[in-house]
Amino acid sequence: MLLAIDIGNTNINVGLFKGRRLVRVCSVPTKQKDYRLVLRKILAGKPIEDSVICSVVPKVSVSLARDLKALTGKRAHIIGKDLRVPIKNLYRKPDEVGQDRLVNAYAGVILYGAPLISIDFGTAITFDVISRRGEYLGGMVLPGLKISLEALFERTALLPKISLSAPKEFIGRDTKNSMLSGIVYGYAALTDDLVNRIKSKIGRGAKVIGTGGNISLIGKYCRRIDKIDRDLTLKGVNFAYKNLLKNS
Repeated sequence: MLLAIDIGNTNINVGLFKGRRLVRVCSVPTKQKDYRLVLRKILAGKPIEDSVICSVVPKVSVSLARDLKALTGKRAHIIGKDLRVPIKNLYRKPDEVGQDRLVNAYAGVILYGAPLISIDFGTAITFDVISRRGEYLGGMVLPGLKISLEALFERTALLPKISLSAPKEFIGRDTKNSMLSGIVYGYAALTDDLVNRIKSKIGRGAKVIGTGGNISLIGKYCRRIDKIDRDLTLKGVNFAYKNLLKNS
């Protein structure tokens, strides 16, 4: 079995793959202090052949890789260091692209074809655009839903601190629901408009895939998302590893 790990700014998602099949998924906060304890529970009795890490938090990658070596006796592969995502990257400075974005693009092309727009609603929101020929063209980065909600509280005198949730109404009739409606409906409208603009550049037939920690919430309000795939990044990690084996 392959242990695939996606380290984000808020959560660490862990997936166990048997071939192409994802057999188990779990998530822990990135700020978790004892990764070894969590990993021990996940790995208990599982025949792990290898492990691969995709990360946007370098310090956590080092810590987690050390714990995996202690628990499995094998060194974890780190995407971007030990293996590359096999997609043509047309970014002006290719090394600036987060590995998670390339992984999402790669998995999206394999699973859904090209042209493609992959949207990850995580701590940050990323739009990644893939051409008809399967090339990574670039995209957009926006503050995530929770970051935007926190900014309203931190940068204003009277707005309260609230948790992200579905708004009860489109036109908010109290402060909390006005904030939630603005964030949720606002980002949904933004998403739909950006998708339309991107499609005018790469083709109206482009598929739109939504993923990330907040996709279950925002996906209900977006009209231009064709498919929700919560495990897209983990699947991409698995695909990148399979490509490594094929070419080694």
